[in-house]
Amino acid sequence: MSLRQGRHCERSGALLIELASQDAALRPSGALWLAEFGVLAVGDLHLEKGSHYAARGQLLPPFDTADTLARLEAEVEALSPRVVVLLGDSFHDRRALDRLSGADAGRIAALGQGRSLIWIVGNHDEEGLEAAFGTGGRRLPGELAAELPVGALTLRHEPSASAPSEVCGHLHPCAKVVRAGRSVRRRAFVTDGLRLILPAFGAYAGGLNVRDVAFDGLFTGAPLVGALGDRRVYALPFGALSGD
Repeated sequence: MSLRQGRHCERSGALLIELASQDAALRPSGALWLAEFGVLAVGDLHLEKGSHYAARGQLLPPFDTADTLARLEAEVEALSPRVVVLLGDSFHDRRALDRLSGADAGRIAALGQGRSLIWIVGNHDEEGLEAAFGTGGRRLPGELAAELPVGALTLRHEPSASAPSEVCGHLHPCAKVVRAGRSVRRRAFVTDGLRLILPAFGAYAGGLNVRDVAFDGLFTGAPLVGALGDRRVYALPFGALSGD
């Protein structure tokens, strides 16, 4: 199954593609499912972003962490992964873990029960994660890693030009389509069959248009974009998308 022959799973709405010669399912939640390895990967949760802004006087409904964890729990329940990989920027800032409610901390602890939970270090949460796994006592379940090899792929936070067969986050890709003077903007996967960049999974995480210069040079030719719908991932040709 090649990139251009991607098909849909009618039951889940996932877009099924071949990624570095491995079968991959791009799910409507924004999660990646590598069934052969039992690996579920999500990027950029940005937990406690709402409380970060509230502390600075910008009041947002304080439910982003609970909502994000609920959607991750739903993916875990549906797929029963052996490994859950959080691809960095899981927390919005270095003090986010201190603001986490007891209930949400318990939900994170439950995610690490009966499976491996891997925290990839991101640029937002590097200091906080290293402190959480430091000598002062572990505050999170699972393991901390800079990157994780899975078959032919390397899972990491930021794209690396030296390792094209990879899965990463960091850029929060979004796709914009304009039709008849109306525009729709959705979070999106973007891939050329070797590198895959995941959409941000966090409820309050923003998005960067896939036509932004930040994506230049990351793909061999025009990539395929998988825009998230409510129940389905829509495969879109890169040339059909609009810039901001």
